[in-house]
Amino acid sequence: MNEQHQDQAPPPQRMRVSLFVTCLADLFRPSVAFASIKLLEQAGCEVTVPLQQTCCGQPAYNSGDYESTVPLAQQVIALLETADYVVVPSGSCAGMICHHYPKLLQGEWRDRALKLAAKTFELTIFLKDIARIKPQFDAPPSTLSVTYHDNCAALRELNIKEQPRQLLQQLCGIKVNELQQSEVCCGFGGTFCAKMPEISGKMTDDKLNHAIATGAKILTGGDLGCLLNIAGRAQRQGKEIEVRHVAELLCGDMDTSPIGEGR
Repeated sequence: MNEQHQDQAPPPQRMRVSLFVTCLADLFRPSVAFASIKLLEQAGCEVTVPLQQTCCGQPAYNSGDYESTVPLAQQVIALLETADYVVVPSGSCAGMICHHYPKLLQGEWRDRALKLAAKTFELTIFLKDIARIKPQFDAPPSTLSVTYHDNCAALRELNIKEQPRQLLQQLCGIKVNELQQSEVCCGFGGTFCAKMPEISGKMTDDKLNHAIATGAKILTGGDLGCLLNIAGRAQRQGKEIEVRHVAELLCGDMDTSPIGEGR
């Protein structure tokens, strides 16, 4: 072996990441999954998308049907536990895996749930705090006018607040126009919007009015449940504001139509 090879350090090992796509991204907004993969690869990760993944069990769990949730949780754990990291472009699904699986399961499965929870992260917190993604170039100030909706689960269960805002600034040059009562629920709340439609609708109207008052042309966030709810209400109320997932903005995908506006 020559001296040059002796002095060279081995290349850093790439983080192996399994992307948990989520049902809503798979069925309604695949562009979120593709944007997430692009961002993770930009951060130097080796990304796999296990094809056998299904629902995390959150709808059944939130409805109190714990018996139906257990096999779904066990299936997710068995599928993802060999990855170095699991990344989820949804605060509510990440919160389900990190906080609610260990509460739901017992014995060996609870131990496995805790191990999976320790290496499962919502997308923006993983990019900012774990992978420490770097901009590919110095981003000039953006002309996009953007406001941000903080998803309840990400904010309260995962302590995600500054990470998406910092990423938007660092990667895209976007300074967020903060909306009034940014930490208040948008009215989705999983099954809440179906059980309490009048209250949910009023909460969504308030969120939309606050977003429009910022002057922003785009509302973004990290959870498709919230974004689908807000976009649907905006369409029905004739409110002119684009709704996009934060992963799409971070990777520069402005070609995909806004949520709720067709292909």
